Amino acid sequence: MAEERGAMHIQWYPGHMTKTRRMIADQLKHMDAVCEILDARIPISSRNPDVEELTAGKPRLVVLNRVDLADPAGTRRWAEHFRSRGFAVLECNAKDGQGTARFPAAVRELLADKLATYAERGQAGRMIRVMILGIPNVGKSTFINKVARRKTAKAEDRPGVTRSKQWVPIDASLELLDTPGILWPKFEDQSVGMNLAYTGAVRDEIMDLETLSCCLMAFLGNHYPAALAEGYKLPSLPDREEGENDVAWGYRLLEAAGRKRGFLISGGEVDTARMARILLDEFRGGKLGRFTLELP
Repeated sequence: MAEERGAMHIQWYPGHMTKTRRMIADQLKHMDAVCEILDARIPISSRNPDVEELTAGKPRLVVLNRVDLADPAGTRRWAEHFRSRGFAVLECNAKDGQGTARFPAAVRELLADKLATYAERGQAGRMIRVMILGIPNVGKSTFINKVARRKTAKAEDRPGVTRSKQWVPIDASLELLDTPGILWPKFEDQSVGMNLAYTGAVRDEIMDLETLSCCLMAFLGNHYPAALAEGYKLPSLPDREEGENDVAWGYRLLEAAGRKRGFLISGGEVDTARMARILLDEFRGGKLGRFTLELP
């Protein structure tokens, strides 16, 4: 039973990520700027904390990707937050290309002072090099392919596909360095691991999907109850009992949704394992609505 399961502890750090971190540190000195791709639903959880230290002093462009899946009010708050910290911000949905055409102009605006200095030295048109960073499965390869207007980076909807660096020319004076996605050795805050798991940034195979879905149900019940009730045609959500934890309440929500969908097994019990997979698929595909899981 899901109620009896403890907190989930998610760790996933393949060996090639240590090598990637060294490569990024080595290549940074050749870069004019760094572009960090984040998931607009989880901009803190989808940021590798190592990036702050690795890229210190470099002009930064933050791309909030998957805005089509995020709560628009949440995306506005995140854009303001990053701009207040001195970063340039680009909002996009790389899958359909929304916002990606603005990328070259955003880079040149970010580097306006540097480019003016180049022009004064007679180096107008000098190549601009931008490193693209992002955790696995944040949409980095899809973003690069849309910006380059051709398929240059291998894009797959599963974490850890890009394994080596590659240069991608965008126009006569702009090229990108695509890098493999890196996670970090230990998630100090377990909510970070959960957020990455909800959005598919860590492999489903390493997790108990039923417990994960119970936690996601509880989050949606707390923060987006109307969308949850509408998505599963529930007249009302089961009330949370006094002292009931997220997993236990989420399990009852999962049961209610599964019953409404007719996912029953022998004895009239709800097939919660099937409902758990459906919930994650529908959440990740935007079929339940647009949700932001953390705010600045």
